[in-house]
Amino acid sequence: MSIEITDANFEEKVVNSDKPVILDLWAEWCGPCRMVGPIVDEIGEDYKDQITVGKLDVDNNPTITAKYGIRNIPTILFLKKGEVVDKQVGAVPKAALVEKVEALLG
Repeated sequence: MSIEITDANFEEKVVNSDKPVILDLWAEWCGPCRMVGPIVDEIGEDYKDQITVGKLDVDNNPTITAKYGIRNIPTILFLKKGEVVDKQVGAVPKAALVEKVEALLG
């Protein structure tokens, strides 16, 4: 399960999260984003007790998009205590994202 992240709730839901956060930055019109979205949701379900999964629509949230210099989507940020510790740009298989999640939790 994922939560909607916006410019308004980013601090509360991501920076102040007591769990590591996977943040999927996407847009409605982005084909690769539609491929990656369900994979991110599956990972969120697989690790629901260990991580928080959020989705941020880049078209509707320009502040966070600019803050992290997002130029290509999908971009998935892996954050711990509000700091980016890893990121994935572009569509990749689930195994590649699971590997990054495991490293995030490790």
